[in-house]
Amino acid sequence: MDTAVKGYVYLAQQSVAHFLRHQQTLPCPANLPDALKLKAGAFVSIKKNGQLRGCIGTLEPQQDNLAIEIIENAVKAATQDPRFDSVTEDELEALSFSIDVLTPLEPVDDFSKLDPKRYGLVIRHATRQGVLLPDLEGVPTVMDQVRLCRAKGGIAEDDTQEYFRFRVKRFR
Repeated sequence: MDTAVKGYVYLAQQSVAHFLRHQQTLPCPANLPDALKLKAGAFVSIKKNGQLRGCIGTLEPQQDNLAIEIIENAVKAATQDPRFDSVTEDELEALSFSIDVLTPLEPVDDFSKLDPKRYGLVIRHATRQGVLLPDLEGVPTVMDQVRLCRAKGGIAEDDTQEYFRFRVKRFR
């Protein structure tokens, strides 16, 4: 296994375990590899038995480095995703984690520049936005991606909208 993959996933797992056991955020490890020193937005997804258990992320970096971004988002995915009850310590062994590290958002003015397998999507209207990561099961077409993204943001089809795409590096 690639050490970066192991490092990202391991960091997310350890962050959640540490928080559940001690009710405090895992300190940023010393001597970070260069890849974790970068600044980037990141999503942490948690699954149990193949089913989503939590997913929280940032489109743009909010922390001093990617390690802290992963630590913070892992804890939020486990404890603050409004769609799910908080993860419990008893569940830790059954959880799997994936980390999506995002490229900067690119404005899109034409649906032909979208591809749900390759690009994630952000749709914004006023103070609302919908976000969908790329290459999701059950999202085969651009119009499926647009429809789901609008629904997630509570954005009507006839609302004025801005579209942005992004790529991810996914680590499992």
